[in-house]
Amino acid sequence: MADRTLDASGLRCPMPLLKTKLELNSMAPGQELEVIATDAGSARDIPAFLRLSAHELVSSSEQGGCFTFVIKCGG
Repeated sequence: MADRTLDASGLRCPMPLLKTKLELNSMAPGQELEVIATDAGSARDIPAFLRLSAHELVSSSEQGGCFTFVIKCGG
């Protein structure tokens, strides 16, 4: 289970990504963040950002237009 949950449902690109970045900046390394988004751009934007960062994508899923990401905060 994630340490924190960010519900970005209903937000349009780029807000889910920006809120994810802000939340990760306030977390300690090793903590996990669950992000819930409904904007289809999040399925592309969040993993692309994580590939360029110290954070790790633990899992991602999509069900009925709802995208869920679990991210481990990097150092």
